[in-house]
Amino acid sequence: IKEAKKYACYSGVVPFDYSSGTSVNKRSRVSPMANKSIKTILHMAAMSAIQCEGDLKHYYLRKVAEGKNKMSVLNAVRNKLILRIFSCVNQNRIYQKKFKLNLV
Repeated sequence: IKEAKKYACYSGVVPFDYSSGTSVNKRSRVSPMANKSIKTILHMAAMSAIQCEGDLKHYYLRKVAEGKNKMSVLNAVRNKLILRIFSCVNQNRIYQKKFKLNLV
């Protein structure tokens, strides 16, 4: 898997809509077909990220203050971690909080 969105789907982070025609509409849920070991590792990383001071903690607290479900926001933090990891790996660089793009 070379794309972050595909990996997020594989690891069970992306919610899917459930609908059947026009009569059955349920809320979005994550797939139970996910790789559970990867999802567990991402969950622990997200829990660690929201406990340490940083932008992910501020994002988590802001969304919870807006009234979002805590587990839903934690799932979004997992997705953000995946996107950041793939961005750094694809660009072959280490993570920098204040990244400056060099357009020369």
